Amino acid sequence: QLQLVESGGGLVQPGGSLRLSCAASGGTLNDYTFVWVRQAPGKEREVVSCIGNSGSITNYADSVKGRFTISRDNAKNTVYLQMNRLIAGDTGVYYCVAEVLPRLVYYCLTHMEYRFWGQGTQVTVSS
Repeated sequence: QLQLVESGGGLVQPGGSLRLSCAASGGTLNDYTFVWVRQAPGKEREVVSCIGNSGSITNYADSVKGRFTISRDNAKNTVYLQMNRLIAGDTGVYYCVAEVLPRLVYYCLTHMEYRFWGQGTQVTVSS
């Protein structure tokens, strides 16, 4: 059973940066597409980014494109989300999520049925 543990959240001022990490265990990571999902207070969950099995294909929500970068290191069993130029609208709980579905990286932004979820890490952007 794949287990996911996020870290790296915190309080940051607008314009600042954070790097989230997702440590994975209990599965063959190369099999999985990894996704970062966030939930802002009072809002529905939103997929912000995903990365394919090899790491060569990524996808981003328009709201974060150009500011966030997703990456993975299969040797270290870790997925990252580098978040730059943060704004108040980025505040929320960020979840690391994984699934095995063909070509998921191409439609992850509109897909929300995932079996494997981390516990989430809080990101607060405020002055």
